[in-house]
Amino acid sequence: MKVGTAPATSLPAGFRRAARMVAIGASAGGVEALLSLLATLPAGYALPIVTVLHLPEDRESLLTELFAKRCAMPTREAADKLPVEPGVLYVAPPGYHLLLESDMTFALSCDAPVRFSRPSIDVLFDSLADALGAEFAAVLLTGANDDGAQGLAHAGAGGALTVVQDPADAAVPDMPRAAIAARDPDFVLPLKDIRELMNHLEPCP
Repeated sequence: MKVGTAPATSLPAGFRRAARMVAIGASAGGVEALLSLLATLPAGYALPIVTVLHLPEDRESLLTELFAKRCAMPTREAADKLPVEPGVLYVAPPGYHLLLESDMTFALSCDAPVRFSRPSIDVLFDSLADALGAEFAAVLLTGANDDGAQGLAHAGAGGALTVVQDPADAAVPDMPRAAIAARDPDFVLPLKDIRELMNHLEPCP
């Protein structure tokens, strides 16, 4: 979608889109939003999903265990050099930036926080845009800062599908508003419609 074109606020009839991966970023209110979005996806969901949620670096993350209990998809914490597999939900570990290499393996980085965050949503989206071009979907949910806005803009400029949670539907609207201000996404939707959109994504041939 070109800059200046208003985002769609509902899915068009017959919507389908090919992708190699779905990437989802969230911050404040993100655990509940991610559970709402992911818990109903089937165990046979075809695409890999990678999530970045802002986490304190000084505490062990329990997100992988939480999502594994509530989601039908196999769930793993992303690790350095781990190959991406279809149908797996990956969770970014705390204290590291998460990136995707061109050979479809993950990389972890100890570089400085971006937008006060490590892992940073911007870093993940940027690396996916560089590795996959237009062949992924970038989804930005509730949050209290502007991390993810520039990464989503970069993804959209490269042709990736870009989706932002409707600020009126978000527990904390700052992050969705920042993304919409940075560059018009393809869709601005409530969680229930983002869930429907994800069910209409198909693996790239």
